[in-house]
Amino acid sequence: MDLNQLRCFTRVVQAGGFTRAADALGMPKSRVSRAVSTLEAGLGAKLLERTTRALSLTEIGREVLDRALAILSAVDDTERAVLDSRGVPRGTLRLTCGVEFGMIAVNGWIAEYLARWPEVRVEAEQTARLVDLVHEGFDLAVRIGPLEESRLAARRLGAIGYGLFASDGYLARHGTPRTPDALERHAHLAFSGGAQRAGWRLLADGASAVDVALRPRLRVDNIFALREAALAGLGIALLPLRLAAGAPSLRRVLPRWAPAPVPVHAVFPGNRWLSPKVRAFVDLSVARFDGAPAQTATGRRRRARTASEA
Repeated sequence: MDLNQLRCFTRVVQAGGFTRAADALGMPKSRVSRAVSTLEAGLGAKLLERTTRALSLTEIGREVLDRALAILSAVDDTERAVLDSRGVPRGTLRLTCGVEFGMIAVNGWIAEYLARWPEVRVEAEQTARLVDLVHEGFDLAVRIGPLEESRLAARRLGAIGYGLFASDGYLARHGTPRTPDALERHAHLAFSGGAQRAGWRLLADGASAVDVALRPRLRVDNIFALREAALAGLGIALLPLRLAAGAPSLRRVLPRWAPAPVPVHAVFPGNRWLSPKVRAFVDLSVARFDGAPAQTATGRRRRARTASEA
């Protein structure tokens, strides 16, 4: 058993097959298959159940996977510690985030990150599913909303502010609401996911929270589709301020009233050394959330901040 066999085995599991694993490793498929077979022979145990359509771990395979990931993580941490002393981000950064927030913010961060650090590459998966960072081999995730308890570490990047918006045409036809109570007489455009599905809870300085019951003309699970409906004059929508800023013909309604901002965190495995490539991306993301110039990643040697748990 050697490290190459373990890397091949873990990547086959993470990629869901030998072909994709070989592509990710830059190796012939036959070599990857031989490495896994040699590992199974050396251990005297079958680790993978192979069929023509699917690949799955055996019971002992799941145990070996956990131990292999721990071994490879320790080796990677040793290599990262050496690289960290040089302070230059390099290598491949594997990250995941939601599709819509990727379009709103993360894609721009990635573009600047690649331009700033020529020795890094990025593999980004934008998906609605909750990715298992450790078992799927990701360096970090950008996650929106309150974080659940886990063994992952997190750093707060910022918070998404929201507001109520409608088009000039809609407000000309139906009037502009002056109080939260007046919203009930207007057409609502609602996002079908998240905490705002049942209604809008609006807050203002020095005032009690107001709950607005929704009877939406449109309910949709895509925030860009929601913005397009508002632009078309179909009603009032609750939108991220970042997204509405890109539509000059939308007008803010009841600007004093808005939901509580939604936190956004970078989440990463808590038992790993925070490598320069990860720290550089997180630092840039924090700076971009505040609109300040991104900080460069230097040779500071420190563990990941764990003020929040994911």
